[in-house]
Amino acid sequence: MTVADIINLRAAKKVRKRADARAQGDANATKFGRSKAERSLQDARAAKASQALDGHKINREDDLKA
Repeated sequence: MTVADIINLRAAKKVRKRADARAQGDANATKFGRSKAERSLQDARAAKASQALDGHKINREDDLKA
């Protein structure tokens, strides 16, 4: 680039802002993002654990009535 080149500063700011936003989004995706398969697997595991826990509950109302 030489001194004679004309630069549209508004366009340059927009390009830089888009690049910064994209970089921030990519950083957030790697930090917080999980794939749909990972989310569904986690949900399925949580549901199974909840069912197992509910299956081991003792009904105390029957003991109190006797």
